[in-house]
Amino acid sequence: MSIVYGCYGIIPARYDSSRFPGKPMADICGKPMFWHVWNSACKCPEMDKVVLATDSPIIQDAAEKLGVPVVMTADTHTSGTDRVLEAARKLSLPDDCVVVNIQGDEPCLAPEMLSELVSPFADGSVRVTTLASPITAEEAQSPDRVKVALAKDSRALYFSRSPIPYSHDGSGKYLLHIGLYGFRMEALETFAGTDASPLEKRERLEQLRLLENGIPIHVTVTEHSCHGVDRPEDLDTAIKILEREKI
Repeated sequence: MSIVYGCYGIIPARYDSSRFPGKPMADICGKPMFWHVWNSACKCPEMDKVVLATDSPIIQDAAEKLGVPVVMTADTHTSGTDRVLEAARKLSLPDDCVVVNIQGDEPCLAPEMLSELVSPFADGSVRVTTLASPITAEEAQSPDRVKVALAKDSRALYFSRSPIPYSHDGSGKYLLHIGLYGFRMEALETFAGTDASPLEKRERLEQLRLLENGIPIHVTVTEHSCHGVDRPEDLDTAIKILEREKI
């Protein structure tokens, strides 16, 4: 596939976390977690550049020692998207480029997922993209697993913590939303310039702000899975996966 736009990955990395303080610095196979995310993202051929965006001098110092490009951002941001936007502005990225918000707690990220994420931007009308993967009806019951329902053209109809679409007989397929986003720079600016929407507040899902403001989200269904590190006990799984890949 020929990519005709600039594509930039930004990894928001906040040091403070109520569930896992210092998470981006967690040691995985001798390197901090943020390095593994950056290293995987750099293997995506569509990425022109991948940088870390942080509010922590500790993370900044570690990144510089490891040769990871880093942008310092404010410590007042309430979301990773806001941090990504500040970094994109500091990098003076053009309006027609694609900015990819890469979760900083995905050390096992498959580079192919980023290729799938940005592929829809070959269509100049696409403004925002994300990913989803199939899950079972049992898994869909958890409010921690955000579900998405799609139109025939792969646009997101709705995101919810509830199982959607509802199935009266308990059957049907469900799609798990994967929190990777691609934005045209202008769409990222528009998103940040609007207030939190009613549905966003109700579901506590910021992507609903886009839908409520008429900005479509194109969803690519991937067969790849995520293994995010939310808590310290998740590190063992990530380490086993990365060690298995090395073997």
